[in-house]
Amino acid sequence: MFTDLDRRWVWDFAINSNFYSMKRNILGAIWVMGVLSFAGFCLSSCTPELDVQQSYDFSLQTLPVQKDIIKGAVTEIRCSLKAEGDFKDTRYTIRYFQPDGKGELRLEDGTLLSPNDHYVLMQKEFRLYYTSHSTDRQTIDVYVEDNFGQKKELHFSFNGKSAEQHVDHPKPTPTTSKTERDA
Repeated sequence: MFTDLDRRWVWDFAINSNFYSMKRNILGAIWVMGVLSFAGFCLSSCTPELDVQQSYDFSLQTLPVQKDIIKGAVTEIRCSLKAEGDFKDTRYTIRYFQPDGKGELRLEDGTLLSPNDHYVLMQKEFRLYYTSHSTDRQTIDVYVEDNFGQKKELHFSFNGKSAEQHVDHPKPTPTTSKTERDA
């Protein structure tokens, strides 16, 4: 009934159709495994809360400050707050304490600071103005804190002097001889 050619054709057809069917099934299985692996990877890393760093370390820097101050004189303290990162909801406050001497500290907008009261800093670059009210040695400790509990301290010491103790030494002028003036 079937010749050898017919049997061979049927056999080749069966093998080829099984091969293509198997190939299609294997590729389909690989694709499904890839999709499931990708979904598992993506979904396993999700948590209900985002891990956003909010608190960054910061430093407080100042320009050099004079050491001697006359009673009633004002000295400027230029400060710069440098944070390692930027989180928009970070708030900085300033307060001070004066363990030695008498004086007052103001912000650059004129706000008089009371010792140990917190005041909001609106800018990261700011100036403080210290007014001396004594001729004794004066020390002020300035604290800047963020709303995450980090605190930085600055210490300033001034040698108080009265107006009589403060003498401006005039700069020496070069002397000229009569012959230089006449020439």
